[in-house]
Amino acid sequence: MNILIIENETPAADKLIGILGKIDKSITVLGVCETVEETINRLQQNPQPDLILMDIQLDDGLCFEIFETITVDIPVIFTTAYDEYMLKAFKVNSVDYLLKPVDEEQLKLALGKFKKHYYIDSDPFKRDFKQLLYEFRNQYKSRFLVKIGEKFRSVPVSEISHFYILERNVFLSDSQGKDYGVDYSLDQLHGTLDPHKFFRINRECIVNINAI
Repeated sequence: MNILIIENETPAADKLIGILGKIDKSITVLGVCETVEETINRLQQNPQPDLILMDIQLDDGLCFEIFETITVDIPVIFTTAYDEYMLKAFKVNSVDYLLKPVDEEQLKLALGKFKKHYYIDSDPFKRDFKQLLYEFRNQYKSRFLVKIGEKFRSVPVSEISHFYILERNVFLSDSQGKDYGVDYSLDQLHGTLDPHKFFRINRECIVNINAI
């Protein structure tokens, strides 16, 4: 079983890794992400884990921004010090909601629930199918995460009028005329945007067809 941990506090992440090792030595921790942005990049660019252990308050915002930016089909066990997000958590792939400090018995029960109801075993065909399904659903981006000062905003592609290059940097412009920098080249964007909705008019601009 491959698990990704989303946790911005190193002691808490180390504790989870230690508990997982005690519960099941066959578990592989693929890594630890500390921010919303890092998690999005990790999930978009790497093979998918079987399960995510996810804190809610991260260094650059709440974890729910991840679900608003990309499609996440992976089951999640939330681990947090706050109980006010419980209802929202169960709307996004939640297997269980554990309040910190998480102990071995809590996590063991949550993993048991995951294995019973969600886990696809090690059959290569099933795992390959799961990965292909995820990649198909995420063929085109539906949102972009942009930085505003120390915070991040999720911008739906439906609200983007165009992307353009200015002084070697790439920006998106939304329907309100606000511009935000993005960490993509136009070539990369051309491959991640739905061609039925976006059209590259030249080497320096991609436009939303509905905005023309």
